Amino acid sequence: MIFYFTSTGNSLYAAKKFDNDLHSIPQEMKKEKRIYKAEQIGIVCPLFEFDLPVIVRDFIMNSEFETEYFYIVMTYGMHHGGCAARNAEVFEKSGRHIDYFNTVKMHDNALPVFDMDEQRRINPEKKVDEHLDAVKADLQKKKHYIQPASKEETDFYEGYKAHAIDYSASIEKPRYKVSDQCIGCGICTRVCPKGCIRIEDGRPVYDYSSCFGCMSCIHACPRKAIGYAALNEKNPNSRYRHPDIQLSEIISSNHQN
Repeated sequence: MIFYFTSTGNSLYAAKKFDNDLHSIPQEMKKEKRIYKAEQIGIVCPLFEFDLPVIVRDFIMNSEFETEYFYIVMTYGMHHGGCAARNAEVFEKSGRHIDYFNTVKMHDNALPVFDMDEQRRINPEKKVDEHLDAVKADLQKKKHYIQPASKEETDFYEGYKAHAIDYSASIEKPRYKVSDQCIGCGICTRVCPKGCIRIEDGRPVYDYSSCFGCMSCIHACPRKAIGYAALNEKNPNSRYRHPDIQLSEIISSNHQN
C-alpha cells in the first residue's frame, strides 16, 4: 500500500514502480478518519524546500498506520539537504517509526531556479530508472535504512535556511500571476491539491490561505499563462510533466471538487 502526492508526475511515476496499490494523499485527506492496515505501507512524495510537503506531513501526523514496515521515498532534483535523516528523527520523536527513508534524484521542476529544457537535457545523467529499481529491491527485502545526511547536503541545507526569510519575502501573496494567454479552461482548478483556485469571469482566482506552492497549476497550464508574480523564472516558456504520466492522472489524484 502506497500513499502518494504528485504535482508534475515524478512521484506518481516512482510510486508506480514500487507497487500497484496506490492511494492519492489529497483524496485520502478528504476522509475524517484515516486508519490503514497493511504488511507494508509507504509514502512517496516530492521534496519541497528540502522538506516534506505540508499536505504529506499533515497526512502522516494525523493518520494511523498499522504495519510491519513503514517507508518514505522522496523525489528531488538537485539537492536533498539531508531531509531523510532530519525527518526520520522528527517522526521518531512523535512516535512514528520509519523503517526506510530514501530519496531518488529526478527532474527538478522548480521554475525560479531551473530551466525545464535544460533539465530534460541532463535527465538521462540521473539514471532515474536504475535508482528506482535499486530502491524497489530494498523495499522488497524490507531493508532498514535511513539515508544519512552528508556534510555537503547538510551545509547546503544550512545555507538555504540562512536565506529562507529573504526567499519567503520574495513570494509574498499574490504568489502567481495570470497573463492574457489564459483561456479559462479550468485545468488549474482541477490539478490543485488544496482546491485553492476557482474560475471567475473566465479567469482563475486564487485563495492563498491553504496554498503551499506545489506549482501544479503553473506546470499544467496548456497556455503557459500562469507564472510567478515576484520571482523571475529561468525559462518562462518551458513547463514540465513527467513524460509517462498523463494530465488526467494528476487531475484524478489532486482534484478537490
